[in-house]
Amino acid sequence: MLRLLKPRDRGFTLIELLVVIAIIAILIGLLLPAVQKVREAAARSQCQNNMKQLGLAIHNYASDHQDGLPGMLDYAAYQPIGWQPFFYCLYPELEQDNVFRRGYGSDGWGNNNHAAVVKTLLCPSDPTYSSGLVQCGAGGWAASSYAPNYYMFAQSNSYIPTPGYYRTCSPYNIGNIPDGSSNTVGIVERFSCLTPYNWSNAAIYPMSHSYWGWNSQGSSYGPWGLYTPQVSANPANSSQAHPYYPSTRHAALQVLLMDGSVRGVSGGVSGTTWSYACQPADGQVLGADW
Repeated sequence: MLRLLKPRDRGFTLIELLVVIAIIAILIGLLLPAVQKVREAAARSQCQNNMKQLGLAIHNYASDHQDGLPGMLDYAAYQPIGWQPFFYCLYPELEQDNVFRRGYGSDGWGNNNHAAVVKTLLCPSDPTYSSGLVQCGAGGWAASSYAPNYYMFAQSNSYIPTPGYYRTCSPYNIGNIPDGSSNTVGIVERFSCLTPYNWSNAAIYPMSHSYWGWNSQGSSYGPWGLYTPQVSANPANSSQAHPYYPSTRHAALQVLLMDGSVRGVSGGVSGTTWSYACQPADGQVLGADW
């Protein structure tokens, strides 16, 4: 009697297995750039939203201070605070009242306020901070991925007899920016920590060219000159992460204009156009590359 033999189950051969692995590797290789683009788009969107919140905070601050603007280093004799750096002035408008009040009696950065992390000041694409703190220069201070424009917020110096120092503020208010609020840069992106130069843009490190020596350990953008944006920059490369320049990992530098809008600026913008955009009262028309 003939018996039919049941064929044995056949497994993958080594070649077939290698082919499957190769196909999977190709698919992963195709997916990774797409995932990275989605992540960068999300980070760029969050960064843009942060800047819009800062713009709204500046306008709300103006509404609460007779149209006045926050200064690079102001002095509030009418409050139990004393010296107030730029971002500290905005804390009440950023729903950081508890951090703002904690600075009472110790200047804005005292009572451990120097290490108070505010997420609105952190761009997700900025790789130079850890847990919200800068890792160079003023180590242990709260980080900021954004820097206010010196030419907008720091060109007026008035003497305060008590305590006997100069406050560094804006000569303009929200309604009298000579070149127009939609044509003037208020805040730029800049890495929070610039290791090659041991400089950092700490969130509320005191900053004034009269008292604190320009930008010691962080502050505004612009007092050395109006250097053009460094986009897609590598912060570990000293030629791409210089404290004199605004910098970003995005494909375009995001800037907050004084009307509260946010726009991307190409790294190819001319020095002339960039200079015109940063200076509030030069009377120049922005170039076609803006």
